[in-house]
Amino acid sequence: MKPLENIKILDLTRVLAGPFSTMLLQELGAEIIKVEMPETGDDARFFGPFKNGESAYFLSINRGKKSISLNLKSVKGKEILFELIKQVDILMENFRPGTMEKLGIGYETLKKINPKLIYASTSGFGQTGPDSKKPAYDMLVQAMSGMMSITGWQDKPPTRVGASIGDLGAGLYTIIGVLAALYQRTITGVGQQIDVAMLDCQISLLENAVVRYGLSGESPLPEGNRHPTITPFQVFKTKDDYMAVSMGNDLMWQNFCKAINRKDLTENPHFETNKKRTEFRHELLPIIEAIIIHKTNAEWETIFTDAKLPFSPVNKIENIINHPQVKARNMIVETSGKEIGTIGVSGNPIKMTNIPEEKHRKKAPEIGEHNYEIYAELLGLKESDLEKLKSEGII
Repeated sequence: MKPLENIKILDLTRVLAGPFSTMLLQELGAEIIKVEMPETGDDARFFGPFKNGESAYFLSINRGKKSISLNLKSVKGKEILFELIKQVDILMENFRPGTMEKLGIGYETLKKINPKLIYASTSGFGQTGPDSKKPAYDMLVQAMSGMMSITGWQDKPPTRVGASIGDLGAGLYTIIGVLAALYQRTITGVGQQIDVAMLDCQISLLENAVVRYGLSGESPLPEGNRHPTITPFQVFKTKDDYMAVSMGNDLMWQNFCKAINRKDLTENPHFETNKKRTEFRHELLPIIEAIIIHKTNAEWETIFTDAKLPFSPVNKIENIINHPQVKARNMIVETSGKEIGTIGVSGNPIKMTNIPEEKHRKKAPEIGEHNYEIYAELLGLKESDLEKLKSEGII
């Protein structure tokens, strides 16, 4: 039995931050009932890449969920939602703050219907504050938070992190809140609202940069591929590619110098401690660069492995997908789409003894694919009732 089996989540989220949360909660065993607007559905259904008109983007983060269609702008649609709220443990939404209240389905309304309800709200800037109701996208919170200002190189324009860290970070923090609220409910018997902001999460993820500013009063600058306070801890050009090395303490540094046949570097007073190596990095790094570039990645891999040093080639996506470690951890699994067919997607990174490792995942749903199953099972509606609701544009 998976940890969250028997937990029902009414998923009103769309695009990325919210659906990423509910996808992982589904991996943990929760039943995800995705609520979509009739006919149009989640905006992510229209995001590429596509194959024969089907979105692989949508498929990758909505696999294994059930979909019902429901027009929440209609009176009848809200009445149906109220009935569903009585049957679920969690509602998750990532609308702009104020939207749910305007629809008449805000937390204060729904908790009266189901006091045990956990109501998780993920938004750009949170439910409070002067920017609360501003629109937000991953790019915007990366820019606003300062994340872009410390990414890339000092002589280049600000750089976006390659993955959608604004959305994904918020999705992960939302999961933490949901799991904490579920635990507290076992003690108190009541639910609560969770308020997670993408901007807040980026500030939390800045950790080292915030501390450095606190000490110096100066905004940290981008450091390219090197660590701001540890040296050598960066990417170097090899004869045929790139290699990351991370010498996290002085003993590793000494072993690194032996491995590159430059034991004399350990005797240089400018390089004897990490603090000094970082202070005199402009003197040290050209020396290391001139050494690393004379051997291939494969040659350095043998040398560094034998020396038991931390290193990694800078893999392309095709390399890591086929990596033995990734395969051993079942981190690329298969799902399928109606038009796409079978496709590899990221697996579940949360390994637990009660979650069996499986190579396949259920497909992402069509809009309203599970209308009959959910409405009949939870609300007792008949097929004739559903046909009437469909003709009225409610589902």
